[in-house]
Amino acid sequence: MNIHEYQAKELLAKFGVGIPAGYPALSVEDAVAAAKQLPGPLYVVKAQIHAGGRGKGKFKELPAEAKGGVRLAHSIDEVAANAKEMLGNTLVTVQTGPAGKQVNRLYVTDGVDIASEYYLALLVDRKSGRIAMIVSTEGGMSIEDVAHQTPEKIATITIDPATGFMPHHGRAVAFALKLKGDLAKAAQKLARQLYDAFVALDCAMLEINPLVKTQGGELLVLDSKMSFDSNALFRHPDVEALRDETEEDPMELEASKYDLAYIKLDGDIGCMVNGAGLAMATMDIIKLNGAFPANFLDVGGGASKEKVTAAFKIILSDPAVKGILVNIFGGIMRCDTIAKGIVAAAREVELDVPLVVRLEGTNVEQGKAILANSGLPIISAEDLGDAAKKIVAEVKQAA
Repeated sequence: MNIHEYQAKELLAKFGVGIPAGYPALSVEDAVAAAKQLPGPLYVVKAQIHAGGRGKGKFKELPAEAKGGVRLAHSIDEVAANAKEMLGNTLVTVQTGPAGKQVNRLYVTDGVDIASEYYLALLVDRKSGRIAMIVSTEGGMSIEDVAHQTPEKIATITIDPATGFMPHHGRAVAFALKLKGDLAKAAQKLARQLYDAFVALDCAMLEINPLVKTQGGELLVLDSKMSFDSNALFRHPDVEALRDETEEDPMELEASKYDLAYIKLDGDIGCMVNGAGLAMATMDIIKLNGAFPANFLDVGGGASKEKVTAAFKIILSDPAVKGILVNIFGGIMRCDTIAKGIVAAAREVELDVPLVVRLEGTNVEQGKAILANSGLPIISAEDLGDAAKKIVAEVKQAA
């Protein structure tokens, strides 16, 4: 689960992290009221969307020369003018894709006199089973660009969760940022605070870009991005309450209500599979046969008939879908349960695209019989290779 920048900063402030003063705004009036609470004379008006690259982004509805999603304002009137331009318009960045995201929230913060910019992030390193702290002196720009152009400027510090954050980790961060004296001590303290927040909140990622040194010699978090392990949200109702459903794909949001793992993709063959590995193999074999999957959808190992019906309806709600491939290996999941869900969903939504089903495993014969006796134009496949060839051929024939 992702949250907005201002929400991330509010959470980090509870751990003692230094952030510039700022207030969220849902309207031009809110933005003006926020600016009046700040000392000025420099303000920053930031679009709040779940995507990076906002500063270099462009609004679809505005002229090409218009400013992006992060703007400086030298008066309250400028704050109001920027808020009026940004709210309700669609911001396109390198991370949103061409469709962009509509800006429904702003964050108005106090301006900062920046002396230097740095990068600091925490991630779960699955390979080592540790928390990785990524540090660079090249803040304020894409870390991917830094990794490509000057990889030697990125340092990775791994922290064993069994021992936790130790003083030498903080010193390594300060050294990587080339800070000395009081600033080095401040960096060590900040690194510890960020680690504590990362662990306590069950984060999947915590990115600070940029972390800035001010002209007055302070370290402040100027921008922050946080995402959380969805499996741990039951421990954090306060974090779960920060979820902004308007930022999520409607189909992915609907799938989450049924505990379905669904991700929309750019192809035209819908997939319903049980098991993440089998789902990946199914998408691969579709591409091997010259087509592209429209989604990743894992119904899990113990799905009910109702869950399968919901999954099927979500796939069919995508107008890009020209055909559906169902690939089920019945271990815990019974093939007859899947078959009943497929038949129920196909009848409810009036199926009008080719459907190929491959079933194998527990109660497979009962499942095949349910499909065969349904009276629906369901194409049966013997194995995964056969299923992929049949659905690709059906979609191409219908095109």
